[in-house]
Amino acid sequence: MTVQERRATPISYEPQDAWDEAYDADGEPRPLYTPLLAALAGHDLHALAVSVAEHATREGATFGADRAFPVDPIPRLIEADEWRELEAGLGQRVRALDAFVSDLARERRIVQAGVVPERLAGTLPFLEPDLADLPEPVSARIGIAGLDVVRDVEGRFHVLEDNVRTPSGMAYLLATRRATKAHLPYDEPRRPVRAALANLLGSVLSAARPDHEADAAVVVLSDGPANSAYFEHRVLAELAGVPLVHPQDVRVHDGQLVTRDSGRAIQVVYRRTDEDRLRAPDGTLTAIGELLLEPLRDGQLSVVNGFGTGVADDKRIYPYVDAMIGFYLGEEPILPSIPTYDLEDDAARAEALDRLDELVLKPRDGHGGRGVLIGPSASAAELHDAADTVRADPAGWTAQELVRLSTHPTVIEGRLQPRHVDLRPFLFYDGRRTAALPGALTRVALDADNLIVNSSRNGGGKDTWVLP
Repeated sequence: MTVQERRATPISYEPQDAWDEAYDADGEPRPLYTPLLAALAGHDLHALAVSVAEHATREGATFGADRAFPVDPIPRLIEADEWRELEAGLGQRVRALDAFVSDLARERRIVQAGVVPERLAGTLPFLEPDLADLPEPVSARIGIAGLDVVRDVEGRFHVLEDNVRTPSGMAYLLATRRATKAHLPYDEPRRPVRAALANLLGSVLSAARPDHEADAAVVVLSDGPANSAYFEHRVLAELAGVPLVHPQDVRVHDGQLVTRDSGRAIQVVYRRTDEDRLRAPDGTLTAIGELLLEPLRDGQLSVVNGFGTGVADDKRIYPYVDAMIGFYLGEEPILPSIPTYDLEDDAARAEALDRLDELVLKPRDGHGGRGVLIGPSASAAELHDAADTVRADPAGWTAQELVRLSTHPTVIEGRLQPRHVDLRPFLFYDGRRTAALPGALTRVALDADNLIVNSSRNGGGKDTWVLP
């Protein structure tokens, strides 16, 4: 313990009108949290928060222009049984999304069956025409997924968004775990994440090898320090025990990707570049496409995650994911989606516009919470302008039912206050089985009653303990 007990800080807490992870509706600690809250009762919470935040910064947990990633010291706890159900639901969803990416690249059975409208399938910006002529990948197209999960006012989990192109947050999870463990005056058993991440990442990258007998490298491909998640690129390359390379460090030789310095062949690229398409909208190859398309076409290279996976996390496709699970797997969703409106559908658009003051409006190509309109907190003028925007460009927007995210005790001004949270678990799929990292990054909105948890909107992170 490094936090000094300079003054006794009694635990005083008032849950909001939402499901609270640590307290029940009567304001009593849930049994899962009782020992943790008791251990915190005699400690200076402000000093604890400062110690954990400073430790995370020393770990290198930054984003954007070297801004510190805010870390709250109070961990989120999840029981083993609840985690197993989450893992099953997330794995089911990723298998269905992976099948959709493969299907859309070739046969389009789901479109022919009318489950996904042709008007959507033909206009998705991440639909790569080159994929139809490439060899089938030896493993999954979606090797790593980071899904955004929320708990509603009844305590039920739902998927809010799918992130299957370049999911981030794994290294932030590790930094948050180390910082919290070093200073929190409570050390109960929890499932370890660092070794599990190394194993899961290694298994996915190994499964992607086109030729397991070849003496060829596996690399992490990064834009370099200009990339806002470069901290994570470095951590994951080190964890996987593979080189971190930049585009200028590699070249194509005789149809194979090789390192520029030694000429060693590269068999697997874990792509973490901001550019995630083979071709630009005008049909010309992107810089990444120029580098990787020929080796992909020759069957000498695999990319994790594969090109074209963006069709599966396009916000316009989200309303159809639960139906995909039934179509490809013949199963009911274990972890349902938040009800979402396809605004290109006339009836759905009319209903959404009539209820815009109750819904959440999201730009199709938005990220980081930018451009999101929370209907109940929007002004009449904002709602009027949003409705006009949707009518003018219905394909550019989606609308979701509002979920009042669950809350979690968070240190604000030296005392525990409820703040809204979501959950970013990470799923790994090697083409045969799915497995979840036994821990997650809980993202927290640090402003009172804010429902947007992204770090670009004054959000931070919490350690998440999966109990054994």
